[in-house]
Amino acid sequence: MKKRKTQQTSNSRRTFIKNGTIASSFFLVPRHVLGGIGYTAPSDQLNLAAIGAGGKGASDIRNASVKGRERIVALCDVDFSGSASNSVKAFPKAKLYADYREMLEKEKDIDAVTISTPDHVHGPAAAFAMERGKHVYVQKPMTHNIREARMLTEMARENKIVSQMGNQGGSNPLLGMVQKWVDSGKLGKISKVQIWTNRPVWPQGNAMPKPDASQKPKDLDWDLWLGPAEFKPYTPNIHPFNWRGWWDYGTGALGDVGCHLIDIPFRTLGLKYPTDAECSVSSVYSQMWTADYHPEGCPPSSFITLHFGATDKSKSPIEMTWSDGGIRPSHPDIIPADHDIGGANSANGVLIIGEKGIISTNINDSSPLMPKLYMNDGSTEFGPETEENEEPEYGHQRKWVDACKAGFKSPEHLALTSSFDYAGPMTETVLMGNLAIRSYMLGRENSKGQMEFFARKKLLWDGENTRITNLEEANQFVGRTYRKGWEV
Repeated sequence: MKKRKTQQTSNSRRTFIKNGTIASSFFLVPRHVLGGIGYTAPSDQLNLAAIGAGGKGASDIRNASVKGRERIVALCDVDFSGSASNSVKAFPKAKLYADYREMLEKEKDIDAVTISTPDHVHGPAAAFAMERGKHVYVQKPMTHNIREARMLTEMARENKIVSQMGNQGGSNPLLGMVQKWVDSGKLGKISKVQIWTNRPVWPQGNAMPKPDASQKPKDLDWDLWLGPAEFKPYTPNIHPFNWRGWWDYGTGALGDVGCHLIDIPFRTLGLKYPTDAECSVSSVYSQMWTADYHPEGCPPSSFITLHFGATDKSKSPIEMTWSDGGIRPSHPDIIPADHDIGGANSANGVLIIGEKGIISTNINDSSPLMPKLYMNDGSTEFGPETEENEEPEYGHQRKWVDACKAGFKSPEHLALTSSFDYAGPMTETVLMGNLAIRSYMLGRENSKGQMEFFARKKLLWDGENTRITNLEEANQFVGRTYRKGWEV
């Protein structure tokens, strides 16, 4: 009987959270009178947990707590001796776990989780949480591969999950200025978008370090860190950050900042799935005539071209190019030579190019967006170069928390800028670039013992059915192989 009462209490609290707006109308005495201004009753609090509590995970769970307004009940991390220790200090009452599967099975009262792990764990962790009815905030990129992105998007709808991807710049109000320029038709026919970044800023393009179990940090659970990836002994110089450059764990420069950069034109132009993808990558020569070959990792730089069909906002087909490794587009003639394109020092940016002018913006993470409109007639319109934000990361996490409380399909939920209905297709577009890169590196030896690269072609994409239609071997990169016990 006691167990039933506990479950009944939990269900009552969950019902109150999901119907808070309606329920609050029945209180005769204002809540602030009972508990003081700013007081939040325990029944009004969301029970939050973090999967990945260090690095970006520390700020995600901190921002989701809304300065202590919400209750942090559990923290999960594979190494609490690192930066995750800051989350332990910030939330001393939270229970600690190394395995998110154990945490979610034991802590039945969790309402929602932030997921801020390396990229390869995003999909499995989010799927596990959503299957148990937990709302999810997942760091960018939403998933490690296209199949997972499509699956999570559908799961969120089916399980009535309030979701948000952690590309916080999507909540930047200055995006409204860019949207207005596009919607007003100032640019005329828009046909081209150019995007670039200075990433990678971590080691990339070299051979993977050799495993050395003797170097494993004492408190790191390496097996849990590997998660769905194939088991191998501890490998130095991968955890906690340099995993980004290896396909088993990371998604390279595109995964790191593509969801901040590609988001801008994808959102403002109303783009859908690309129709094709083509790429080239830089080569490194350690010996004459034979390029180094490290298909297990991302290249030092790449150039990718994607095409999109016309949409209600863009009206005409769009060509999008992406370049990383510090390679950027040529300076447009209508932008003065002494003006940066994109952000400071032209290190990262987006150009939306129309027949009457160009929009230039910076990366949209928490950097100043710096939107600028240059017209062919010489007129300009600039947004602010600095931003004054009332809350961290444009309130991206707080808005998700409020939507969790309001419930699935509530106005708060529908107002989220990166729920999976939007973030899923956008993430698929980002990851399409990686599919092209990995296909570009497909090689096999010929009868003379020489490497032949047979996939260096334009890949035709059937977005509805998530398939490359003109090169079957490329479809292996739509998903991945999972280690037993970590399948999605």
